[in-house]
Amino acid sequence: MGLFGKKPLELKKIYDECVSGQARLVVVFVHGIASDATAFGSAIRFLAGTTSLKDIRFVAYDLLGWGKSQKSDTLKYNFTEQLTALHNSLEKLGLNGVPVVLVGHSMGTLIVARYADKYKKSVAELILLSPPIYREADLDAPAMAAGVKIFTDAVALKNRKVLEDRAFSKSLDNIVLDRKNYQTIAGLKTPAVLIYGDADQFIAPQNVRRVAKENPKYITAVSTLGGHGISREKYRKMVPILEEILNKN
Repeated sequence: MGLFGKKPLELKKIYDECVSGQARLVVVFVHGIASDATAFGSAIRFLAGTTSLKDIRFVAYDLLGWGKSQKSDTLKYNFTEQLTALHNSLEKLGLNGVPVVLVGHSMGTLIVARYADKYKKSVAELILLSPPIYREADLDAPAMAAGVKIFTDAVALKNRKVLEDRAFSKSLDNIVLDRKNYQTIAGLKTPAVLIYGDADQFIAPQNVRRVAKENPKYITAVSTLGGHGISREKYRKMVPILEEILNKN
C-alpha cells in the first residue's frame, strides 16, 4: 500500500526516447509550475537529434497536478508527494545501473535538487534550468510579494484558470517558496550545472551565482541570453554537458 492510498503515487510519462536503443545514460526532465512535460518537446527533439547524444534515453514526466498526472483535492502538492511519485516512476524505468541525470526547469529544479539530496546515490548529475533560488531574507523582503504578483499576473495572462487550481497555489506555497530551497541547493553533493537567462525576471540571478561560489566543488553557474523559458539557448548549453557525462560513463 502506498503512502497516500491503495495505489502508490506515480507520474505520467510523456516522453521516452533513445535513438540508438542502447542507452548509456538516462536524462529525466521535470517541468515547472503552471506547465507540463510538453514544455520540453523542442528540447528533447533537439537533443535526441544530436548525433553525439544518440545513446541517451530522454524521459519526461508530468508532475502531480499537471498535464496527465494524478490530480486530487486530497493532495498537498508538496515535496514529499512529488518526490515519492518521482521515485516510484524512476523505479519503474528498469534502469539496470544506467546513470541518471535529472533536468529541472523552474520549480522542477527545486524538486530534482531535493530528490538528489534525498537519494544521493541515485543521481549522477543535475542540470537546473532557471532555478528560482531565494534566501530566507529574500522571502521576507517586501519585494518578494511584488515579485510573486508579477509572476501570478504573467500566469493569468496565459491562462487565468490556472490561478484557481489547487495544484498551483499549493505548489507555489509548499515548493517554490519553501525556506529550505537555498540551503538544499547550496549544500548539494551531486554535481550540478545551473543555467539561467540574463533577462530572467522570475529568479534571483545573484543567488545562482552565490551558490556556485559557496559550493564550487559541485555547482557551476552558466548564463545565457533570454528569460525564464526553456529556450534554444539553454538546451544548446546542455549538449557539451551531456557529452562530458557520457564520456565519464
